[in-house]
Amino acid sequence: QVQLVESGGGLVQAGGSLRLSCAASGDISRNFVAGWFRQAPGKEREFVGAITWSWNFVRMDYADSVKGRFTISRDNAKNTVYLQMNSLKPDDTAIYYCAGRTGYGLARSDGEYDYWGQGTQVTVSS
Repeated sequence: QVQLVESGGGLVQAGGSLRLSCAASGDISRNFVAGWFRQAPGKEREFVGAITWSWNFVRMDYADSVKGRFTISRDNAKNTVYLQMNSLKPDDTAIYYCAGRTGYGLARSDGEYDYWGQGTQVTVSS
């Protein structure tokens, strides 16, 4: 079993930056993939990015809406994955969720992930 806890959300102005953290605990396999999703009010959950957890197999993927602005990274020693968000826009306002799945392949569909955090609120003002 894996538990995920997000942190780092807050209120920022457009153009600002935030770094979200996702701390994982429990039975974390080496063939593990961590993903970030977000959900704005009245909208469906949206894929943001993903990264492989294995030290010998590093891959990353980003949604077109955040490519070039957001960067996902990891610290295996701390069992933590990060989402660095730069050049934030009001449209980035959402609850951001950390997700995890067992396997080597990157995935964009929320149905492919097995574990979810509670989410952290990100609000970007204009």
